[in-house]
Amino acid sequence: MVERATQPEGSQVAVEVWSDLGCPWCYVGHHRLRTAMAQRPDADRFDIRMRAFELNPNAPQEPEPVETAFIRTHGGTTAHFLRAERQIQALAHGEGLEFSLDRLSASTFDLHRVVQYAGDQGRGFEFFSDLQDGYFAGTLNPYDSDTLAGVAESAGLDGQRVREILAGDDYAERVRADRTEGLELGANGVPFVVLNRRVAAPGAQKVAGYGQLLEQAAAGPVPSERVP
Repeated sequence: MVERATQPEGSQVAVEVWSDLGCPWCYVGHHRLRTAMAQRPDADRFDIRMRAFELNPNAPQEPEPVETAFIRTHGGTTAHFLRAERQIQALAHGEGLEFSLDRLSASTFDLHRVVQYAGDQGRGFEFFSDLQDGYFAGTLNPYDSDTLAGVAESAGLDGQRVREILAGDDYAERVRADRTEGLELGANGVPFVVLNRRVAAPGAQKVAGYGQLLEQAAAGPVPSERVP
């Protein structure tokens, strides 16, 4: 549940996005959300904040082919994996997005820790988007520390700081707290978007759907009430 609150006209709108790097629906949803925001004349009012949500907290640390991870998690065969992947691939291609079937899968906990750092520097959404775009395009391995540091530097972040984070446990509690808070707000999976703690959007909405949510969140004061 999300608590409604009043929204002063013209003020900033906090857009919290619970997501996981390897989630294909998050990949599609992020692009739709960005498109919906870009269509608004007041796009600069929306402050996107990435929130961590591991879909599989028990995923192995060592990267493996995404097919292997899919079959272990969902069961079935290579044919089942390819059918599911090609469906989302066709949808992504239809929206102008690259989507490689040759990807790796592993625990995303450390990636979320680095995204927390990026968020503290005001680069969370940009860094996450660059990382996810490259991952689904099949052009980078996000589980490689040098690659991760390079993407961070391209986003204006400190690559050495990224290496220090990966070598320690900084931001670990924040990553765990994000997932717990998302569950408390009603997230059963990701993407899960909450705008100004007034309206929530589970799943990858259409561009028009995100547009309606942005309009609702940007509106003036409304009566206090609870919404799912």
